[in-house]
Amino acid sequence: MAALTGLPVLCRRGFKSLLNTSFLVRPLLASRRASEPPLALASQFHVSHQHSAGSRAASLHWTSERVVSIALLGLLPAAYFCPGAIVDYSLAASLTLHSHWGFGQICTDYVHGDTQLKLAKAGISILSTVTFAGLCYFNYHDVGICKAVAMLWSL
Repeated sequence: MAALTGLPVLCRRGFKSLLNTSFLVRPLLASRRASEPPLALASQFHVSHQHSAGSRAASLHWTSERVVSIALLGLLPAAYFCPGAIVDYSLAASLTLHSHWGFGQICTDYVHGDTQLKLAKAGISILSTVTFAGLCYFNYHDVGICKAVAMLWSL
């Protein structure tokens, strides 16, 4: 606790006075010449690319992923308690979108090379489109997702 109460006093004195006063027996950073400034102790690094560092699109994408995930948490009990066409189509859209984004992230993380990445993303887009069309076809021409899951559980 004593170190925490003395920290503001040290910060007010500044970085240079902290290193050159009697706090240290010898200087922490020594330069070859007296005219050279001391080396920096910390450096800055960025985890995002420069072209997308200021982009709002990444933030909007992350937010929409979370909204779809939370919507799925609400749709699953709704599918059990009040099955119907609205819940069936909402499940088809949200499950397809959630899996599309998830596979896209897996593809981004593990597929290397421009050509392979483009082919993998195209494959994911085709798979997601076919999945959504198949679920919509199943909802329209058959019993629907909610009723099908209920029938599976009744076996």
